[in-house]
Amino acid sequence: MKKSLLVIFVSMLLVVAGFSQVAGIPREETLIANVLTGRVGSPGIFNVFTTSWRNPDRGVQQLMLEPLWTMEPARGEVINSLAAEGPIYNEDFTQMTVKLRKGCYWSDGVEITADDIVYAIETVMEYSGMSYHEQFDMYIDKVYKTNDYTVVFELKEPNARFHTNFVDRWGAWRPFPKHIFEKVEDPLSFDFNPPISSGPYVLKDYDAAGYWTLWEKREDWDRTPTGMLFGEPKPKYVLFYYYGEATNQVIAQANHNLDMADITMEAFRALVQRNPYSRGYRIEYPWVVNTDPCMTGFVFNTDVYPYNIKDVRWALTLAIDIVDYIGIAFDGAAPMGVLHVPPIPYYQEIYYESLEDWLKNFTLDINVNGKPFKPYDPTAALRAAQYARERGYEVPNDIETLKEMFGPGWWKYAPDVAEQLLERNGFTRDKNGKWLLPDGTPWKINIEAHPNPSHPQHRNSLAVAQQWRNFGIDVSMRPSEQYASIAQLGNFEVTDQWPASEPWGGHPDLYRVFSSIHSKYYKPIGDNAVTGMGPAGGRWTDPRMDKVIEQMEKVDWDSEENMELGIEGLKILVEEMPSVPTFGYPGVVGWDEYYWTNYPGAENPYMIPYHHWPNFKYVLPFLEPTGRK
Repeated sequence: MKKSLLVIFVSMLLVVAGFSQVAGIPREETLIANVLTGRVGSPGIFNVFTTSWRNPDRGVQQLMLEPLWTMEPARGEVINSLAAEGPIYNEDFTQMTVKLRKGCYWSDGVEITADDIVYAIETVMEYSGMSYHEQFDMYIDKVYKTNDYTVVFELKEPNARFHTNFVDRWGAWRPFPKHIFEKVEDPLSFDFNPPISSGPYVLKDYDAAGYWTLWEKREDWDRTPTGMLFGEPKPKYVLFYYYGEATNQVIAQANHNLDMADITMEAFRALVQRNPYSRGYRIEYPWVVNTDPCMTGFVFNTDVYPYNIKDVRWALTLAIDIVDYIGIAFDGAAPMGVLHVPPIPYYQEIYYESLEDWLKNFTLDINVNGKPFKPYDPTAALRAAQYARERGYEVPNDIETLKEMFGPGWWKYAPDVAEQLLERNGFTRDKNGKWLLPDGTPWKINIEAHPNPSHPQHRNSLAVAQQWRNFGIDVSMRPSEQYASIAQLGNFEVTDQWPASEPWGGHPDLYRVFSSIHSKYYKPIGDNAVTGMGPAGGRWTDPRMDKVIEQMEKVDWDSEENMELGIEGLKILVEEMPSVPTFGYPGVVGWDEYYWTNYPGAENPYMIPYHHWPNFKYVLPFLEPTGRK
């Protein structure tokens, strides 16, 4: 009891102390954001260019560093950051040329040129402990400059996706200053403190205990890609402060000591009740972010019986009432999606709309009332809206708006068809209606679940377990701290890992989604898969998908052919259902409008709305101070 009281006291002290620990800066000129990944273990080290974890989201990737390119899901584009334009390949993809943006400077006044890129790439290739060493060593034959703003990469073999190593999407290779690193004996042990910035802010101060890091706007902000592209960032200071669990963030924001929080749905409800200035991504229900490029759901292990049978996988899918499912998981506040890419507005336009007619006409190999069964339900968004109204929420009637809010559709709730699929494979029910395997033993499904009850992955496990229990299957959830390793080793039947590797989010290229599925990466149960996510973690392969992936590797990612291959790959995944997409990641943010307004909310989604993403520096020029003190 005394220990619990001590923990509560320390948490409260953190919340109250918060901003007051950082003395001498005006609150009205300071934006405060929570640190997503926790307290910094080595707060004096700003060298994030090694393979060691260094908490890049304490402002390093959001404010200090500019990549060559930045992926932007809300805009649906790739932003040319330090690069002046997109990558330039030769005809057979054995050479890539990068043209740099002129007039960009490091924060110590030295211009950023091709010399920095060439030196940094060669340094990475020399030291195995540097990030991207393996990728660069595998593919780069040589790198050189042709002038101060042009870098050429000669590749050892064709690679139409080599540039993606430099596209920042919560991680990428980012340039570091030659004139600083060339003077140190060992770039791996170098602290890079004080750090030199290519972004619009420089380090002002940090907490030796690792709770906070303070950044100050550069006087020459206009000599950075952020300033050139979007103008002057409005806050003079940005403070990243680790408040810990969601309750602390609620208290801090209610006291106006935290402007941007990442919290749970339960905490958000408490927040808006306590602070009239707080808001979510949407001002009204369903509140959540719908531009997050992660797709949630669950994965079947297709090397485990009976999940190696397509009929079984489809039966379990049709045993789900998606509206009830999302109601269990997030009170209906998450956008549903049938494809292995999230139903964010960008992908709805690019892929969901393109595949809508195909989905409506898609049939399973089973007849209902003498006709092939069409499993797609294009009215699911209307049912989701009705659920919301029954819960007392106000939602619009316009179907296009509803699709943007709740997703464009999902599979029909068809337990009768699911029953037919199972029975034709020898499954039966006992006298109590419980399903039996073909050998007559009870069917029990074990789901390996994320250990955090508020995480969308865990919520998927909760929802699907209830749906399958309703259908007559004995289901057990097994939350575990080791569940990611369990998934990667294939020691599972069903897991709530992502149903596919995450797409770029702001570009049509789906190679990132498909590549790990190629049969050349297949590993038997007990060996680590390339990833624990999606069909790769589930040991599923298909020669048709191999062909799609191999063709993608030979075409430009901007080409029409590449997009057509993406559509073909999505169709194969729908037909085979090796994993089941359910809803897009429902990001829950809490923004305080007491000091700052014009956040990138649903009414004006000018940028991905997360303060932990590297795109955050591009949000800051759009914020507006309220003038409150």
